[in-house]
Amino acid sequence: MDFSDLDDRLLFAIPKKGRLHENCLTLLKGADIQFHRRNRLDIALSTNHPVALVFLPASDIATFVGEGNVDLGITGQDMVAEAGVHVDELTQLGFGKCNLSVQVPISSKYTNAKELVGKRIVTSFSGIVRRYFDSLEAGATEEEAAAGLIKSSATTKKEQLLAALPEPKTTIHLASGSVEAACALGLADGIVDLVESGETMREAKLHQIATLLSSQAVLICNPKRRHTNPLIETFRRRIEGVIAAQKYVLCNYNIARESLAAAVKITPGKKAPTVSPLEDGAWVAVSAMVQKATIADIMDQLEEIGASDILVFQIHNCRVVSA
Repeated sequence: MDFSDLDDRLLFAIPKKGRLHENCLTLLKGADIQFHRRNRLDIALSTNHPVALVFLPASDIATFVGEGNVDLGITGQDMVAEAGVHVDELTQLGFGKCNLSVQVPISSKYTNAKELVGKRIVTSFSGIVRRYFDSLEAGATEEEAAAGLIKSSATTKKEQLLAALPEPKTTIHLASGSVEAACALGLADGIVDLVESGETMREAKLHQIATLLSSQAVLICNPKRRHTNPLIETFRRRIEGVIAAQKYVLCNYNIARESLAAAVKITPGKKAPTVSPLEDGAWVAVSAMVQKATIADIMDQLEEIGASDILVFQIHNCRVVSA
């Protein structure tokens, strides 16, 4: 590739593999960002937009966006907090959901994170965990320490306490994988790791005693580039449309006018349902967006009040006002 091809293109960082990669490809397709990625090449030029996709480890994307090496990116909120950089979070994407939690063996005597101050912690999120336990050592509550992981830009009384704190008492060991085995091997009194379903945690005979933060995939951008490149706002709207289309279906049905008020309560739509007259003046046709997860119950309720010809249509893309 001739890297001069990147001139005047918006640089969009995408996780190159892992739990976020496939979901990101679906979003790119829905947003009509067309590209061809060559084997072993981590940069792909869009064929229909002045955009270059840069495939990076999810853990690096927040740093690249925050430092301005790329303009736009998708990564987890946990990765943003770990990087400790300033980025603008444009929208939450609804996938990659997990909690970053303090975990100890089920047989352990420890029941909260405060009791682990001064003990040994193993984690792959050393930056977050160091800040969290520094706050606990400075006298913060668990809730205050967790809140400080997200809101870390302003100088606070707590930060002044941290600055005056002597050498940290809690030992933080960095591990790149198999964190859940650390306690069983005698390397740690507790761990801090991501919990999705909790299956891995239970198999390791661990349980969580505190949650540092809840995370999901987010679209982020460099704050300085947000207002200088209109494509950033264009892709934000497109991606939000794809996400909404994944959550909703279009429900069409016929209902007697006398039952319309009850029907509208069942299917209020995003703003209001579309109501159209039928040739039979005593009836109307109603069309409304309904959450996909609730459509079976909605259809049952509509049938109970006399609705007929209830049809459900898949939405492939949309533009809706955020709730």
